[in-house]
Amino acid sequence: MILKDAGLPDIRFHDLRHTFATTALEHGMDVKTLSTIIGHISSATTIDIYSHITGAMQQAAQKIERGIGHSEAYEPHETPGDQLPAEDGKPPVSPPFAPYKGKVRKPGTGGIYELGDHLFEGRYSPTSAQGKREVHTVYAKTKEECEALLKQMIAAVRERIKEEKRQMKLLITAGR
Repeated sequence: MILKDAGLPDIRFHDLRHTFATTALEHGMDVKTLSTIIGHISSATTIDIYSHITGAMQQAAQKIERGIGHSEAYEPHETPGDQLPAEDGKPPVSPPFAPYKGKVRKPGTGGIYELGDHLFEGRYSPTSAQGKREVHTVYAKTKEECEALLKQMIAAVRERIKEEKRQMKLLITAGR
């Protein structure tokens, strides 16, 4: 309601976190410090989820490319400040805000992580029949192979936990 009255785009409060992280990186904050500020254990999480490529970052990458490759890198035609070009003589306008949409798996389907060029890890962390978190992993040389192994492992672990719960229920019932 407040945003609408002020003529601003409809964004979630959480989107400000993305904006802060991107702006902090753009203005030279190192990733480790930013990770600490926003509460991530791993700086890789911060980079994967909360950073976005901005015009300034792209220009910095192009300068590095020109320095290393001694070549002219492609430079997009942009107006200062990451703004869209003006139409009909009007002043430039900022592009519409678009929050980052990461790759998110559904709960209970585990996760796949690339550890190297030809090494993938599939991880599944269910709660055991005793109420404790378990971590199960599989490794494979391709993402597809890892997906298949992870699917098999999840099915086996779920079946084992289901059986353990059944056994615990029988013990409780027998003890009464």
